[in-house]
Amino acid sequence: MCLKSGNKKMESRPPAFFMKSGMTTTASEKMQIPPVLHQMVDLKGQYARYKSEFDLAIQEVLDEGNFINGKQVGQFSQQLAAYLGSRFVVPCANGTDALQLAYMALKLQPGDEVIVPAFNYVAAAEAAVLLGLKPVFADVEPGTFNLDPESAKTAIGPKTKALVAVHLFGQGCNVEALDELCRQTGIHLIEDNAQAIGAEITSGKFAGKKLGTIGIIGTTSFFPSKNLGCMGDGGALFCQDEELASRIRMMANHGQKVRYQYDEIGINSRLDTLQAAVLSVKLKYLDEFNSVRQQAAAVYNRELQHNPAILVPVQASWSSHVFHQYTLTFQDQAARDEARQKLTDAGVQSMIYYPRPLHLHPAYFSPAVPEGSFPVSEALSSRVLSLPVHSEMTENLAVQIAACLK
Repeated sequence: MCLKSGNKKMESRPPAFFMKSGMTTTASEKMQIPPVLHQMVDLKGQYARYKSEFDLAIQEVLDEGNFINGKQVGQFSQQLAAYLGSRFVVPCANGTDALQLAYMALKLQPGDEVIVPAFNYVAAAEAAVLLGLKPVFADVEPGTFNLDPESAKTAIGPKTKALVAVHLFGQGCNVEALDELCRQTGIHLIEDNAQAIGAEITSGKFAGKKLGTIGIIGTTSFFPSKNLGCMGDGGALFCQDEELASRIRMMANHGQKVRYQYDEIGINSRLDTLQAAVLSVKLKYLDEFNSVRQQAAAVYNRELQHNPAILVPVQASWSSHVFHQYTLTFQDQAARDEARQKLTDAGVQSMIYYPRPLHLHPAYFSPAVPEGSFPVSEALSSRVLSLPVHSEMTENLAVQIAACLK
């Protein structure tokens, strides 16, 4: 039966379907579906489940009163480095800053070109333009939504200095192919891992490595809705080279290694202590959060994969998928828009990521790259729709949401 706001009971936290063997959900843990749209993420529910740990971590920061560069920032950086298998983690203020700092740390100069996917959030292109760099767009693969290595190859020119592999919606680009392409052409591979933290390479020479640790620099965002999100803004960069890590820290700290000595022009970008404390709590449960997302996706797949009007997300052979988004592809825009309206009428929020490819936005449009230049990105923008998926999902809820589309 299709989900309606205000009716039906659903299991609340911790959801029995996704709990470890032997655990149960009590009657007191049940709740009514709220009489508003079911949100794409349930941050209130996540906070309620770990409230005591969050409150304790935050209270410790308040008691110490060291809100900038407190000990929790260094502790979280070390914890995340250990989790990722990265030698160095440098935290910063947000994911867009992380990309800008990557460009700055690699000494890219005005006029240099950076390859970014056309089907993507704006951050990688935006950060490039703000530094006087030129974003050069490439198309994506229709199944995985990730950067197409062949399209990226054709975009490389004499001014190309870097390629940004955006691991979209929770699974990795073909990093082995992109790494080889970058090595052959002498350009830098930057990984934007804001949407796939915790996912790993499952085949090839990088098998077992976490996404974000393959390129010369990896970046991420801790925006609250991310798989690993804080209670505000935050971001980080990962790298394996000590000298590069030192340079990133300097660029994020006004260009100074020694206080009041400015060796280069930098920016002010730091993760505050309260957010670091929150992230340390959430990092302990990241694999669990991702597992719940994966199980919710499995329910969606089971319920929707035989619907001829819908293509469920494609699982790449080279990467695990942690489902930052669960994104369907419809036959055309009319079918997608009709489905979205049915979800809205049933009390379910959905999102279109992204409604227009970057090369067709006024801020990035060039007559040399007209409509039709990237057919896959353009088709996806008119056909994709993302369903709710988050750490508090239950089987019952996923089944009911899927029923709205059957």
